[in-house]
Amino acid sequence: MRDPYEVLGVQRGASSAAIKSAFRKLAKKHHPDANKGDPKAADRFAELNTANEILGDEDKRKQFDRGEIDAEGKPKFQSFESGFPGGGGGRRAGPGGFEYSFRTGGNPGGPGAGGYASGGAFEDILKSMFGGQAGAGMGAGGPGGPRGGAGTFEYDAPFAADLDLNVTMSVALEEAVQGATRRVRLPTGKELNVKIPAGVTAGQQIRLKGQGETAPGHRPGDVLITVNIAPHPYFKVDGNDLRLELPITLYEAVLGAKVRVPTLDGAVQLSIPKNTSSGRTFRLKGKGMPIKGATGADGAGDLFATTRIVLPDANDAELEALMEKWRTEHPTNPRSDFE
Repeated sequence: MRDPYEVLGVQRGASSAAIKSAFRKLAKKHHPDANKGDPKAADRFAELNTANEILGDEDKRKQFDRGEIDAEGKPKFQSFESGFPGGGGGRRAGPGGFEYSFRTGGNPGGPGAGGYASGGAFEDILKSMFGGQAGAGMGAGGPGGPRGGAGTFEYDAPFAADLDLNVTMSVALEEAVQGATRRVRLPTGKELNVKIPAGVTAGQQIRLKGQGETAPGHRPGDVLITVNIAPHPYFKVDGNDLRLELPITLYEAVLGAKVRVPTLDGAVQLSIPKNTSSGRTFRLKGKGMPIKGATGADGAGDLFATTRIVLPDANDAELEALMEKWRTEHPTNPRSDFE
């Protein structure tokens, strides 16, 4: 994964507005719908989404700048010393765009100095090596628990191994709505096709039974994939609805117009009435996210398009003269309620 600043073509000191603008331009250019003949367009678009997830979020951007997360947004694994003695845990990056976590326990100053009295990561290692039982050692401990002494570990009863893998996967909004199949590589190195069901929502989990870790004497664990929906260049998800900021010109706002509005299943025409102000919201029924279990007219949420009047980039003497004349002949105060 390339440096997100390089992906978006911005400097490290770029403002949030510059990053947002760069992402929108590149997302529009590389969107798969605009490059249907290019098989690599989806990969470029996914790379843009990942870069924007980091740089578009102030906290994640600071973490990346400090070297705490990598270019895919995963915490960088520091060392075993930060994860084992003293308890705690950590996260490790795995191949294929996934990340997985490990838990640790133990208390170097606790019972059986030199050992780790509360299992944790060493417990998991022993589980996988001995299928629930570890060999003899020194020290004393309760039944079924760890006993430590002089760096040795001992278990005198079988226990259940936690062989599940928890991973995350980012999908494009279109994939979440329409469904898709992804070829993924798990942290175990195994590659397989994962079906993303249509209508999947952020935070939803996909379980792959029997695809997790293995250990002698235990059933294979599962892979639990938590779905994240990558930020979209136009739409914001609001429950089952979508929200869109719709730019219009000054003359379209004053005179009215028919404008094209993007939706997840193609652009539609929207009539803008005369004398439309910025901030006016139009509802496009059924153009939002699919609703699980619902059909027909109520099978999807709505799309809410909010207008934003955009003035010309450069100064326009003719427009300024017109506005000065208008100000003289038609004085108004839209802030009169503040007084």
